[in-house]
Amino acid sequence: MQKLQLHVFLICLLAAGISSAQTKSKRIAKGATVQQAGKDFAFTEGPAVAADGRVYFTDQPNDRIHVWDENKGISLWLEGTGRSNGMYFNAKQQLVTCADEKNQLAYFDENKRLQVIQEGYNGKHLNAPNDLWIAPNGGIYFSDPYYHRKWWPEGHTEIQDTRGVYYVAPHGSVIRVIDDFETPNGLIGTPDGKTLYVADIQAGKTWKYAIQSDGTLANKTFFAPNGSDGMTIDNKGNIYLTSGKVWVYSPQGELLEEIEFSEKPANVCFGGKNRKTLFVTARKGVYTLQMKVKGVD
Repeated sequence: MQKLQLHVFLICLLAAGISSAQTKSKRIAKGATVQQAGKDFAFTEGPAVAADGRVYFTDQPNDRIHVWDENKGISLWLEGTGRSNGMYFNAKQQLVTCADEKNQLAYFDENKRLQVIQEGYNGKHLNAPNDLWIAPNGGIYFSDPYYHRKWWPEGHTEIQDTRGVYYVAPHGSVIRVIDDFETPNGLIGTPDGKTLYVADIQAGKTWKYAIQSDGTLANKTFFAPNGSDGMTIDNKGNIYLTSGKVWVYSPQGELLEEIEFSEKPANVCFGGKNRKTLFVTARKGVYTLQMKVKGVD
């Protein structure tokens, strides 16, 4: 009996040690827990961090963009946003947006008015730009899936021959760079402009590509067995995917972390002055988590 009790004790001790080791994260700040930063939205999306660390995010069904400030909280920035979804700041600190009310990739000028960058391909309107990333050279990659919206006029249909990913070059020309996905969605690139990660959300997979000098993509490589609505990257090169929870993968595709939230995350970025706050949009709420690692510009 004593040997059996000792054996059970050792097993429990070992299990406790494993559990303790699993709670120690190289990425999450010591003692940090998920905090709700805001609630009572319809569906939050598209977080984009400005140079000062503030995070702009959308409440698409309500056609609004809000701003989160780590010291002041959340305030309304604009109502009437062209149904903005994914967003990203360019080098001029203009907020570039996937505005799917009229199937446009656009930016907000100094008067908060939309200026169109792209709204068609091969003479047909885009499906509905969804997420974007701006490369160091100023070129823009954006995903163009098709989710039928109630705000579209009667008779609006999907007329592109594929749900693709596009590249808008700095001089303005546009090419389709991915045409073999079921439904492309979240995407993010590395700060050196050499690698692009793109999720096929319907297929439940994420792929990575080598970015070529002309903006085209090469060396399609399987990266992770998760799709993603949105993505971000930290200063260690780790990729954060949103699919039911936040999944953190190393650049080599090794699963490093699973972060749970009370609502399913839709999108993610790093915010705050020091870029050490993981900011997550998740349906009706937005959440923050303090990190050891930081985001990249």
